[in-house]
Parts: sequence; structure tokens; C-alpha cells
Amino acid sequence: MQPLIDNARTFGQRPEEFAELAEGQSPEVLFITCSDSRVVPALITGARPGQLFELRTAGNIVPPYTTGRPTGEAATIEYAVEVLGVRDVVVCGHSHCGAVGALVRGEDLSAVPAVREWLAHAAPEPAAGPADDPAVAEAVQHHVLAQLLRLRSYPCVGRRLEDGRLTLRGWYYEVHTGSVREHRAATDAFESL
Repeated sequence: MQPLIDNARTFGQRPEEFAELAEGQSPEVLFITCSDSRVVPALITGARPGQLFELRTAGNIVPPYTTGRPTGEAATIEYAVEVLGVRDVVVCGHSHCGAVGALVRGEDLSAVPAVREWLAHAAPEPAAGPADDPAVAEAVQHHVLAQLLRLRSYPCVGRRLEDGRLTLRGWYYEVHTGSVREHRAATDAFESL
């Protein structure tokens, strides 16, 4: 923790670099990814402060849209699309994902009931893929596509997709290589950016 504290102490010593951020934000991208500490959207994309609006959830899960019971995830998506007017939404899954791996392997999650309920409620069971694949690559990629499909059920997303003001993108990030692949509809495969 101490190195993080030390950096935080010196971070604010360059106020001129951050002054314009007080004027507001206008990110063009909503980046939905996993809470996993190995996945760092700004590092992956090279984004500077103000360029990405981020939503991080266990397993990069987009919960089903419901009325009457708003979620923090739905509020974040709606705000990004309706208020900030993002042009792109990226759902970025990653290799070695503990959440997707737990689903694929049918792990006992009774010791973490909130995690168990989150995964059971919010994620359709991903395709299994090879049982001995620690990266769970195939399952994660299938899971990313399921989350993109779920995003389409959000009214604000649906409207923006219909009028061409929004694009949905599915990415797969390999934590062990740093490579990023994007789903291509034409080939129905994840290919290098």
C-alpha cells in the first residue's frame, strides 16, 4: 500500500495538468470491463483522464434492464449514453477471468453468496470451451457477446443504435500477452485490432 500512498501524495503536485478537467467531461467511449486488477482500461487504450467513461463489474457483467429496480450499472450506462452522448460502448472481457471461469467449472460459491447471486442473476452460462484452458478464452468471448446482446435491451442503447449514433464493440484482452482482439461480425470471430 505504501507505494500507492507515496504516488498519491505527489500526484496532485501538477495541478496545471488537471485544471481543465474541472470544466467537465466529454468521453466518447463507455468502457465496460471486469473489476479484475490486471485489466486497466487506460493502460490498454492509452486513454488520458476524461477520455473513457468506465463501468467495472465482476465479470464485466451487464445486468438485465428492468424498470422499477434501477441498478448502478444501468444508471452508469444510461448516463453515458443519454447525458454524455458516448459514440461507442466497448465490452471488454479478459483471459483468466475468475467469474467466467467459476461459471464454466461449476465452482462452489457458497462462501461468497453475493458473488454467487451476482453471477447467477446477471450472466447466462458461457460456452464451456476446453476444460483445461486456464484462460477460458472461448467462454469469455462467448460471454462478451452475451453482454453486448443484453446491452441492446436497454432503451437508451436501442434508440441510439437505431439512429446510428452508437456502436457496440466486443473486445477480448489477454492478460498474459497484452494483446487485444475485437469481435468482427463478418467473420463472427475475435480478431486483432
